[in-house]
Amino acid sequence: MARVSVEYKEHIAHVTLTRGDKMNALDDAMVKAIIAAGQEVAASDARAVVLSGEGKSFCAGLDMASFAKMAHMDPTEWLMTRSHGDANEMQELAMVWRRVPVPVICAIQGVAYGGGLQIALGADIRVAHPDSKLAVMEMKWGIIPDMGGMVLLPKLVRSDVLRLLTYTARPIGAAQAAEWGLVTQLADDPQAEAIALAEEIAGKSPSAIRAAKRLIDLAENAGREEVLLAESREQVQLIGKPDQIEVIAAQMQGRKPEFK
Repeated sequence: MARVSVEYKEHIAHVTLTRGDKMNALDDAMVKAIIAAGQEVAASDARAVVLSGEGKSFCAGLDMASFAKMAHMDPTEWLMTRSHGDANEMQELAMVWRRVPVPVICAIQGVAYGGGLQIALGADIRVAHPDSKLAVMEMKWGIIPDMGGMVLLPKLVRSDVLRLLTYTARPIGAAQAAEWGLVTQLADDPQAEAIALAEEIAGKSPSAIRAAKRLIDLAENAGREEVLLAESREQVQLIGKPDQIEVIAAQMQGRKPEFK
């Protein structure tokens, strides 16, 4: 049974976790399917991505069979192997969405727990239903968040909030998650809002959007001198090029831009 579907409509890649009967919980097949979907989208000409889960929840984290399997695995071989650049396979579940060169908008309903939350954190933007719940759930099982969470969480929440969420594994509501920075915005129909955002982004200059994502990622991880130089380098590649010329022409003529 397929674990993930990928569809392309109007320059938007729609990536859907399709294990809804299991709350899109993560097993080996789903881990590999999510990474493969991210890699496919990264290689496509999509201008934005909507990441969502079918059924009642976005993703409940690892399924129980996966926890049982851990007891029979060598954690050193499994987790210390850098199979995807700077990440192992489990970390790539979240980090693959940061490697996608265009914005990724995640729609959250139901729960985003543990690995499910970390996948959502890999997106650029998160839209959640007001009744959804999120949790850094790993401590419940005597482990720590290790799917990219410690790269992504410190950029979103205060240190004390990060520690509370990590130490307690306490689920929080979407409104609290938004106040603390885990969620970008709330919507009664997160899927529809995510699509609307993706459509708006897809209507912008494709080259400028890709440059912006590269620059933001660098700005969050590099020093002042490197970021200032990167700003200039990215801008040089945009000014006077076809996408920017089309943006200006469309603005002057009061129409939507049409990018080739």
